[in-house]
Amino acid sequence: GIANVVSEIKFGTYYELDENDYVMTVLTDSMELYGSRLTELDTEFGAYNEDNAARDFELLKSISVDNMAELDYYGRKRVHNLKYYTWIEQQARELEELNAQWYDRGYWNNIHEQVEQIDEKIEQFNERVRKK
Repeated sequence: GIANVVSEIKFGTYYELDENDYVMTVLTDSMELYGSRLTELDTEFGAYNEDNAARDFELLKSISVDNMAELDYYGRKRVHNLKYYTWIEQQARELEELNAQWYDRGYWNNIHEQVEQIDEKIEQFNERVRKK
């Protein structure tokens, strides 16, 4: 989630957005997944307080547009090709599906048609996590 927020801040800064512009992002995990981690952090560092929030806010305000690149077609394809290791070698997915992500114009739209099945898998995962 924080990577999405940082990206959003960098995007807004890079394109000089102002109060008339909107940027949206997705925070992919429910806070329910972090309850045990928050307890660990409280034990190790003490309860989160206003001083912590002020420090974190200063960190967010200091985010700049360093390490960004506006990508052309071949730059985007280079980034896509970086997925080979995680998609094929780590997740044992098929090269055909990876290529479809780039060449099949309907690939990403078809993902949206699977919302119900994806939600069901998320619920199954959450149920397994809660049981542990």
